[in-house]
Amino acid sequence: MTAPLNHPLPLLELDVLRTFVAIAETGSFTAAANAVFRTPSAVSMQIKKLEDTLRCSVFTRDARSVSLTTDGEMLLGYARRLLAINRDAVSKFISPDVSGIVRLGSPDDFGERILPKVLKRFANSHPSVAVDVVIDQSNNLRQRMAKGELDIMLFSACRNVPADAEVILNEPIVWAGAKGGNAYMRKPLPISVWEEGCAWRADALEALGEAGVEYRTAYMSAHTAGQRAAILADLAVAPLPRSFVGNDIVALGPEHGLPTLSCYNLCMQLISEAPAPVRAAADHLRATMETLREAA
Repeated sequence: MTAPLNHPLPLLELDVLRTFVAIAETGSFTAAANAVFRTPSAVSMQIKKLEDTLRCSVFTRDARSVSLTTDGEMLLGYARRLLAINRDAVSKFISPDVSGIVRLGSPDDFGERILPKVLKRFANSHPSVAVDVVIDQSNNLRQRMAKGELDIMLFSACRNVPADAEVILNEPIVWAGAKGGNAYMRKPLPISVWEEGCAWRADALEALGEAGVEYRTAYMSAHTAGQRAAILADLAVAPLPRSFVGNDIVALGPEHGLPTLSCYNLCMQLISEAPAPVRAAADHLRATMETLREAA
């Protein structure tokens, strides 16, 4: 009897699996391309290669969405486990001594939009480092830092950046209003801001005063989610970073009778003589900001 030929099964590439998981989690080839730092066309080629290797489709695509097929759902569990095993193995050699706790303070706007992605990537590359996060106003974070309660502090500043702080992102502030709304046309102008100490508030009120625009505080919220709600309900306009604008929120300016605003700085400050885990987290934050600047 002739023995059957032993054909080795193909090996799945971890880089391709990483892209596959990114698409499954974001529901978008474009968003996944940004997450894995590749072009959308390169991501599409990776998935085609994966499907050719497995001889099945892993995604169902239409003009508006991407969803997993039954085979894709099965593969997702395997892919996550394989990537986790790879992270654990590599970390034992690349960063075996980087462990500990990093106390990170962040303002609400950054914490809501970007910090979850940063923390996820940092956990993947440094699984032995735990990050404790405090979300608070920039002024309160500065006080916590001065008391030694934080290792890294992110804070917003329009001007007067401290000498021991590093600017990791500079972005224009714009007036944000509801798409198709008319709040900007009302007299006095209804605005949504927060209390004293907010960098965006100070810049906006100064600009309104210099332009002679009469206004009233129609809505106050310490969280950007609350400000978004006021804007979308067309109750007020609010000073927000340009990156907040999109979908049903639009940027308003002089053509709408509103003064031009300045830029704000997202700053980072570390404790003196920062240990390795803190420096690693800081490097991760810098890399994330560099990616945002390139995408802008």
